[in-house]
Amino acid sequence: MKGSESRILTTHAGSLPRPAELVDLQLRVSRGEKVDPGFLTGAVAQATRRAVARQLELGIDVGNDGEQPRESFVTYLRYRMSGFSGESARPPVRDLAAFPGVRALVQPRAGPRTNLVAAPPRATGPVAYVDRSSLDLELDFFEKLLKDKSKSFNETFWTAPSPGIVATAMQNDFYGSLEDYVNAVADALRTEYQAIAARGHILQIDAPDLAMERHRLFAERPLADFLGFVDLTVAALNRALAGIPPERVRLHVCWGNYEGPHNFDVPLEDLLSHLYPARAGALVLSMANPRHAHELRVVAKLGLPRDWLLIAGVIDTTTNYVEHPEVVAERIELAARAAGDPRRVLAGTDCGFDTSTGCGCVADDVVWEKLRSLRAGADLATARLF
Repeated sequence: MKGSESRILTTHAGSLPRPAELVDLQLRVSRGEKVDPGFLTGAVAQATRRAVARQLELGIDVGNDGEQPRESFVTYLRYRMSGFSGESARPPVRDLAAFPGVRALVQPRAGPRTNLVAAPPRATGPVAYVDRSSLDLELDFFEKLLKDKSKSFNETFWTAPSPGIVATAMQNDFYGSLEDYVNAVADALRTEYQAIAARGHILQIDAPDLAMERHRLFAERPLADFLGFVDLTVAALNRALAGIPPERVRLHVCWGNYEGPHNFDVPLEDLLSHLYPARAGALVLSMANPRHAHELRVVAKLGLPRDWLLIAGVIDTTTNYVEHPEVVAERIELAARAAGDPRRVLAGTDCGFDTSTGCGCVADDVVWEKLRSLRAGADLATARLF
């Protein structure tokens, strides 16, 4: 994985806004409605071309396909894995339950689209990875796009969910325990992890469960129970990553990509040492939002594992404010001081911009302006740090 050897490299956390036409098609498919496969394929291809072109135009160094073909960062697995059907009933997010005024303000924006997030399928049988074809098609198309471009990324990455977020979002009606379920999902996901790594892309593990589930599934339980779940998930993840060099893996951890108080979020200081056993070479952290920006101090205090990079969120993905390049630069400089070396820091976003199709908080045109500011701020930081 490339570090910022001579200048601050820019990246993002994975999902980029989808065109309205694609959002409509993906939501119809998710509801079981009939959609012309050729029409959907064409819409995905057009959206992916757009996402790649915009990243290259704006100077993103480490890019991907913007997750355009997927209905969400996790529920897309129901089309690739066996064992899922019906609907889950996820426990509420603790801060939105505690502040119903916020819930009333935020939920109407998403409307029927919330079904993907609030009521995903559940495990009703043995979980196994049974169909790689859509993954291979996505990778083939992305790689062909890059060959046809005059510009290219410094490096490419591809996202896949952690076993813990699958097991907590897509609830369990089959396995005898959460531990058995997490381990079964990890065994199944190994197929996807290995395939991505074999194609030469950096593998990003999306693991909001490693922070967010403290105020969701474990909201009413002791902190020790949640940290035990983190340890369980990291151990299962490590088994699934066996054979993939850790320096080819980046781990994305966040507290939930939604606009809310977040006052029940687990502090990074309680969590960070439990993340470090992961077989990874970089940590993607939400550090631009008002609840966690100060926790760069925790990174400085505990230090990073040897040879790890820090991909610091310097752009908030839940607000339509466009960060000034000077603000971005200051955040990068703080991250460089926390990491102890600017070469160990990449500038990124707190999370994805459209993690479930059509549920993003930021307007499409503002997303691209934020990424423009990300690049400009990284250039300012480069001039000061190198």
